[in-house]
Formats: sequence, C-alpha cells, structure tokens
Amino acid sequence: MSYPCVLFLLIGEWWKSEIIDVQEEFLRTGGGPNISDALTINGQPGDLYPCSKSETFKFNVDPGKTYLLRIINAAMNVVLFFSVSKHNLTVVAADASYTKPLTRDYICIAPGQTVDALLHANQEPNNYYMAARVYSSLPVLTFDNTTTTARLHYRGNYTPTSSPSLPKLPYYNDTKAAYNYFGSIKGLPKRYPYKVPTNITSHIVTTISLNSFPCSEGQICEGPNRTRLAASMNNISFQTPRSSILEAYYNHVNGVYDREFPSFPPFIFNFTAEYLPLDLEIPRRGTNVKVIKYGSTLEVVFQGTRLLQGIDHPMHLHGTSFYFVGQGFGNFDKDKDRKTYNLVNPPLINTVLVPINGWAAIRYRASNPGVWFLHCHLERHLSWGMETVFIVKNGKEHHQKLLPPPPDMPPC
Repeated sequence: MSYPCVLFLLIGEWWKSEIIDVQEEFLRTGGGPNISDALTINGQPGDLYPCSKSETFKFNVDPGKTYLLRIINAAMNVVLFFSVSKHNLTVVAADASYTKPLTRDYICIAPGQTVDALLHANQEPNNYYMAARVYSSLPVLTFDNTTTTARLHYRGNYTPTSSPSLPKLPYYNDTKAAYNYFGSIKGLPKRYPYKVPTNITSHIVTTISLNSFPCSEGQICEGPNRTRLAASMNNISFQTPRSSILEAYYNHVNGVYDREFPSFPPFIFNFTAEYLPLDLEIPRRGTNVKVIKYGSTLEVVFQGTRLLQGIDHPMHLHGTSFYFVGQGFGNFDKDKDRKTYNLVNPPLINTVLVPINGWAAIRYRASNPGVWFLHCHLERHLSWGMETVFIVKNGKEHHQKLLPPPPDMPPC
C-alpha cells in the first residue's frame, strides 16, 4: 500500500546556550544539566512560544487521505507523549520494524525511538494541533514542562477557527498511560528475520542505577550532599578509553578494556526499596565489556534501582534489533516473571524503556559480529557512565566475520 505523503516529525529540545556548552558545564560541576528552554517539532517550538509563532511547522493534508507519520524522539533527556487533536494514530512500526496495527489517541516515545503511524484526515476541515510534552515519572526532577505544537492544516475552501484545539495529552507523571502504551505494542513475527529465541545460551541481568562519587580535593561537586553524579550498569560506571575499543579488539591490543563485565549484579539487595544504604551508591569505575560467542541466544534483563533515585531508562543496543519480551515493576523474579513473557508476538525494536523502579527483558540472537555500544539514551545518564560494550566474536563462515577497516580510514 502506498500513501500520499510520508511526514517526518522530529521532536527535540532547544537551549538558549550551545548544547556542547550545556554538556561540558554539568560534567565540570558534577551536577545535573540545565533543563531545555523549549521543546520543538521539526525545529520549531510552536504557537505556544511567542518567539516562534510565525514559523510554527505546518503540515497540509487533503480531506479523506491517509498519511504516514514517521515520528522520531531526538530529545537529549526526555521521554515524550505525542498526540494530534481529534485524530487517532494507528501505529504500524516501531524502530523500523513492523508491528501489529495499534490505534491510539496518543503515543509515548523515548529518546532514540522511532514510531511509524498512520493518520487518517477524516475530521472537519480546519486547523488542528499536533503536540508533545514530557513524561516524567520522578516528582523531584525538574524538567521542561512546556508543550510544543505544530499545525495540521486541511486544504480546502473554509474559514478556519482562530485557535486550533489542543489534544488531550496524558499528564506529565502518568506512568500508567506510558506503560499501557508500550505494553500494547505487538509484533508481526512473519515479517521478522528469525523467531523469538526460546533456548537461551547466555543470561545477563544488569542493574541500571544512578550513583554518586565522593568529592575529591579541588573538585567542583554540585551533586547531592556535595558529591559528583554518576551512573552505572552492574555497579560499574563506564570509563571511555582514550583509544578505540573496536581497533583494540580487531588488532588484539591489550590494556584498552577489561573483558569481565559481570553477567549478574555483584551485590544482591532489594533494588527498588525506598531506603537503601548510602555506601551502595558509590560504583566502581571501569572499561568493562562483555564478549559474546557468535550465534549465541541472549536474554538481557535490565533491573532499575532506587539508588540515589529511581527513574525510567531508555536502553539502546547498537548493531542489532531485539525482542522486547517483558516488563514489570519491582524486582525481577526469574521464576515468576518469565512466565509472563510474550514469546508469541513481541515487538522487534532497538530501544526499550525500562520502568521506574522496575525491569524490562529482551531476547535476541548475536549474529552481527563486531563491537556494539549498549547504553541509556538519556544523554546525562550516558555521560555519567550508564553504558557498556558487547563484543560479538566472529563466526566460522566468511560472511560471519568482522570486516576490516577501509584502506582510507584516517588514524585516530
């Protein structure tokens, strides 16, 4: 089926400062980044911001036609609700993989995620707002609480109303609305390259935590209780090496990274308890990677914690897509929670939003040899160390091996 138009909607954040200056400042001080000054749709904040009202993005549609919206969350640090006033959206793909059609009046989309949705121009000819605002599950976290808008404009001879209507977006902290949406997305297994793995050869459970380091002499420390904010996976705050992990792996150079990323949390405790000992907040620093045999079938469980504070984490894996098979709140229970997995028609995606004080489980087959980044897609958490690297070893066949660097590749 073809559609009259494919519309790309890039939803992002905007600062009055240069974004690199914002990042350098919060890394220098050890605190959190300044919140954005505006949200944008296709580069414009929209009618609710006086500075850009004349340049609000407008999309023209013909009555009765169907349009494909390709929605991308390009924001640095926020999960978003998005909706179109008086129109439903039929989600047909997530992260560029087909999904079972799902019709909703809103979507929720995390940084790095993409959604393909059909919009039927079946309302009275007029102007209607497309709008997005933040979903934020943590009450004490400051965030950009503005709403960005774009206009959906029906072509034709009519007199539009002076002010388009705004869609009814879920409230900022509506966790139920966010995960009701994510839990409703189902896959189309017949469209996918391989079946959901059921015989798992490698199990990985990793905590994903916000942490802090004690302040050293001479440091600026604007984190809680004069600390420097950090983040970790399995209690390791990732340290980016000065040389390339990919080059080190390909050329068998020692000393750049450690192969011992743990398959399970080094400390077992009630990860989502309301009060946790302060000494658990301090992770260790390291450049730890996980080496995986080609053709392995993996199950990775991301377990959120309340260390420092609990929040949602959009976890993204480079180099492959994975099946999102389950999620829940509280501590993951392998005996109970695996029984709730969707192994029939889970979506095939590359970014999964882990619930606040909860867990999410993915499964996939390691069939793409190489060095692949696994990280939280909130820029502040990534900058603080919530990341690791999965190295998939070569297979036996020629097409199962990592390609050599191109001859014109410049040296680092």
